[in-house]
Amino acid sequence: MSALLWALVALPLGTGGLLLAAGRRADRVAPALALAATVAATGLAVTVAFRHPTARAPFLDGLPLGLAVDGLSGLLVVTVTGVALAVLLFSVAEFGPDQARARFFGLMLLFAGSMLVTVTAATLPVLLMGWEVMGATSWALIGYWWREPRRTRAADTAFLTTRTADLGLYLAAGAALASGRDSTLSLDALARADDPWLSFIAAGLVVAALGKSAQLPFSFWLSKAMQGPSPVSALLHSATMVVAGAYLLLRTGPLLGASGWGDDVVAWTGAATALCLGLVAAAQSDLKQLLAASSCAQIGFMVLAAGVGATSGGTLQLIAHAAAKSLLFLAAGAWLTALGTQQLPELLGAARRHAVLGTAFTVAALSLAGLAPLSLWAAKDVLLSQALESSPWLYGVGLAAALLSAVYSAKALWYVWQAELPRPDARRVPVGAVAPLVPLALACVALTPLAFPPLREAVGRVVGGPGPLAPAAWEFALSGALALVAAALAWSGNTRALSLPGRATSVLANWLGLERAAHVLLVAPVMRLAHLAAAFDDRGLDRAVDGSAAAAVRLALWTNGVVERAMDGTVTAVASGTRTLGRWARRPQTGQLHQYLAQAVAAFTVLAVVLVLVR
Repeated sequence: MSALLWALVALPLGTGGLLLAAGRRADRVAPALALAATVAATGLAVTVAFRHPTARAPFLDGLPLGLAVDGLSGLLVVTVTGVALAVLLFSVAEFGPDQARARFFGLMLLFAGSMLVTVTAATLPVLLMGWEVMGATSWALIGYWWREPRRTRAADTAFLTTRTADLGLYLAAGAALASGRDSTLSLDALARADDPWLSFIAAGLVVAALGKSAQLPFSFWLSKAMQGPSPVSALLHSATMVVAGAYLLLRTGPLLGASGWGDDVVAWTGAATALCLGLVAAAQSDLKQLLAASSCAQIGFMVLAAGVGATSGGTLQLIAHAAAKSLLFLAAGAWLTALGTQQLPELLGAARRHAVLGTAFTVAALSLAGLAPLSLWAAKDVLLSQALESSPWLYGVGLAAALLSAVYSAKALWYVWQAELPRPDARRVPVGAVAPLVPLALACVALTPLAFPPLREAVGRVVGGPGPLAPAAWEFALSGALALVAAALAWSGNTRALSLPGRATSVLANWLGLERAAHVLLVAPVMRLAHLAAAFDDRGLDRAVDGSAAAAVRLALWTNGVVERAMDGTVTAVASGTRTLGRWARRPQTGQLHQYLAQAVAAFTVLAVVLVLVR
């Protein structure tokens, strides 16, 4: 059984590594190999989701590699592989033969594979491995068009921000080791650590999760991630990196509760992010930026769910959001390819121009807005009902944030369904780019029954706990009515009815100024240190190496001029003396025996005389 689990993570990782190693030579076969690997991984994901296998392998002394699939991770592996398959199908039409397709598809497989490792990790070392590979591949994918400086700068900003937060995971691992409670660093055992290590573990995990999921104050990096190709945005926002932090918080809910403070911090951070980034999304005039800010806001609901213990509601929100957001980003990418713009005022009538694309986009937007019958409110109402049990104030903030979902969704729909602008330079959307959107749209429709109590209870049992709280009828009525009012106001007034003063709108459109603050406090100092290190390398180390080389050459010349000459003289003198001794030794060698006998007699006579005199 464990072989299935190893194959699930090894298949995308291995295929992606092979494509990257092959490089441009594999461009021709890269799409087919990537799709084959993803289809196989999807089949394996469905299998392990039902069978719940575990796998272990030796790694370090006392720290084995551990993978496991339970109800929560089973739902996630199916979501990850299913969304990845749709995104890669879209990418086949998006990336032509002249593109570095082996590099792109290889990185995408590594990205998806590292997320599979993250969601199936049973121990902290395995989690760290998946976490790190996911961060590195996200940097490479955001900066995929590396010849454009603005894209590489965006990748650097996203990478540095998430890497700073990732240090929390190392803090948690170190504290878990120091606690000595569980030498294997099992995720399930973290909540049993003693203070103060328990607080350090919780703090590290919370910081790492909030950074990865682009929650306040780290939200701005997701704006920069929009510089990557549209398929990257679709996968990153829906089912991989950005939801990894929310998944980790849902997974470690007992740890947050045991800390005594972690659940409150997480819940209020998620609610604040959902509210503030909802306002940011409503203020955007760029479609991809609107979708990016809405991702932060929607993931805020998942984080809120983790804080109030609504694991079922958070899981439902994650799955439904994955289908809707991947569909929205792929549709936006198709419009960008066809119309050459992602500015909302320039997308007037885009949905009318491309009917199938517009219909799919509308399905996803209505789902995101919480407008019946295609509603994410089913998940939101479940988790907000749990929030109401914790704090009415928390419920109020969450409800206000949920209403903003209707506002920015209606704003996007208003633009794309208006009278069509004449676009003589517009291109046709490839049929291959539209086909993958259909199953995602059907998934959004299929998730409508999440509102029914039996399914909620079933999901509650699948994720390993009691069924979630059933929202009261007044909660459904209130949230639905408010969503309709907010959407109607946004639609009828082209969002002007809910607009803010110009300065406030500018602050919101610039993501609350968080990026500027991060550049001042984090990115600029790090890059300055990098430039200083580069200058030291160029001016200090290079000169030291050049000086050492020059000194070595001078020493070699001196050795050649002095030591070598002395050695040559010594060798020459020894050779000359040896030749002289040889000549002397040959002189008595005449070849006549009577002369040798006479010489021997003379020698013995001398020896006899010497012996007589000595005695």
